[in-house]
Amino acid sequence: MQPLSGLDSSFLFLEDPHQPMHVGSVLVFEGSMNFDAFRETMASRVHLVPRLRQRLAMVPFGIGKPYWVDDPDFNLDMHLQHVALPSPGNWKELRRLAARLFSTPLDRSRALWEMTFIEGLDNIPQVPPGSVALISKVHHAAIDGVSGADMMGILLDASKEPRKFSPPPPRAVPPMPNEIEVLSHTARKILGKPSEIKRAAGEVREAFKAAAKIQKKGVEAPPYPWTAPSTPLNRTINGQRIWNTALLELDRVKAIRKVAGCTLNDVVLAICAGALRRYLDEKGALPDQSLVAMVPVSTRSENEQGQMGNKVSAMFLDLATNVADPLERLRLINEHSQGGKAFEKAGTGQALVDLWEFIPFGLANRMTKLYSRFRVAEKINPVFNCVITNVPGPQIDMYMAGHKLLATMGMAPLVDGMGLLITVLSYNGVLSLSPTSSPAVMPDLDDFSRYLREAANELEALVIPDRESVAPPNAEHAKAVAELTAAFVDRMRATLEQAPSDRSLGEGKFQLRITGGSDGSWMIDLGDRSVTEGNGQPADATLTIRDAHLAQILEGTLDPQIAFVQGKLRVDGDINKAIEFGALLPKVVA
Repeated sequence: MQPLSGLDSSFLFLEDPHQPMHVGSVLVFEGSMNFDAFRETMASRVHLVPRLRQRLAMVPFGIGKPYWVDDPDFNLDMHLQHVALPSPGNWKELRRLAARLFSTPLDRSRALWEMTFIEGLDNIPQVPPGSVALISKVHHAAIDGVSGADMMGILLDASKEPRKFSPPPPRAVPPMPNEIEVLSHTARKILGKPSEIKRAAGEVREAFKAAAKIQKKGVEAPPYPWTAPSTPLNRTINGQRIWNTALLELDRVKAIRKVAGCTLNDVVLAICAGALRRYLDEKGALPDQSLVAMVPVSTRSENEQGQMGNKVSAMFLDLATNVADPLERLRLINEHSQGGKAFEKAGTGQALVDLWEFIPFGLANRMTKLYSRFRVAEKINPVFNCVITNVPGPQIDMYMAGHKLLATMGMAPLVDGMGLLITVLSYNGVLSLSPTSSPAVMPDLDDFSRYLREAANELEALVIPDRESVAPPNAEHAKAVAELTAAFVDRMRATLEQAPSDRSLGEGKFQLRITGGSDGSWMIDLGDRSVTEGNGQPADATLTIRDAHLAQILEGTLDPQIAFVQGKLRVDGDINKAIEFGALLPKVVA
């Protein structure tokens, strides 16, 4: 039997039917991988992650922390699901299914994980029809972000040719321990508590002495718990989850980092802060005091790489959401982050995390339920306003059963008083910023996801205003681009005029802005089938693109969806309407 750490246990006693405490991911694979190939991969590798074959042994009366024990009744098929995405198999349906699956707690009578194999991804931009998705759920008591990435590294391959693993040697799994055995084991651990408490108290004292020395040097201390402002994000949640993601080209974020002279994580935090400020400001709920994010910091040593469980401490960070200027906000976040790291090195965060070891499990569980029952979260200042966690991933193509992984996006748990968690993952040149929330807190999460993309665009435009004008084209090329731009507008007008009764074109209004040598603006109204030069109001979405990139689309050398992901095609407004507009482009090009 292996006891859970205090931190691992915390994710169990925090759990409630309306706040399941598992982490998850949405992986999208190219091509028509079949379920049998997926199952075979899992069957050949599940033994390489022992935690996947273990379940919990609870201590009677909650007098001690649970234990991990090998599950004598482990059955792989109890952890794998196989479903088809509802028609029309688009991004909206995948998001809806992921949120529904994520809303359901895991069964504690089995190993605490499950994976759902999803077919029918037929109408998702940049995803070939017939592709599949994999939605994973693993209890937070078993893994953190880093160990979760390590686990996926075992299940995936770095080449199309799958790795071969030797099957596990046969062994007899003992039956589940009875209550007497668990109590006896727990009693022996309790006898050693006094000396452990004395040691932990000493570590806390030394950590805060070190922090006091840092503060004397003029380094600003991070925000204290329960000093964050109250916002609509910090309400009591319900049992439903909503989820979305914003994809950014990693090179764009790195370019901002390089020019601004900060870290990649600083840029990510600034993007999130910009979106948060806009979201709350539009609701008239932006507090004068800055929002505070909890940023998990991995404390995993080299010797602990590959181990499951949670090895993290917490850094509280002022997001400077009370500052209007995005550049000044980025500068302040960089400054606050450096200060937070200095205090983190002093060990204050880890010392406080270590105190979880001494909190009685049963008492903590009951206190959590009372906290939710009496909606305490709405009556006091939050510990922090949101969580932003950033986990780097592989920057090469990864595969499962010979099928390439196209995208990886994260999901994370919520608790009462903390209704927004943003999971940031990087994979093969793409950064995914994936907010998880509750309809009771952020029913308009789609707007917030759009604000994340637009905050990135805004920051990039300010930091690197001349990014696209590095090599001015020669006169001949510029003339050719201008001619293509003019031809595009004419083709768009002709396409609409020739299809007055084609309802598949949609009903949206779009402002198209072309920059570069062929500057111009046109209002495209699919409802009345018109193209009008100049600006018009209102528009469902505004699309901005350089003439050179539009020329590449018209020449067939640049896919519109790829242009969007790379930031070459900027979209403000209704992103779903913009996708519909993108579907019209092949008809115009033809």
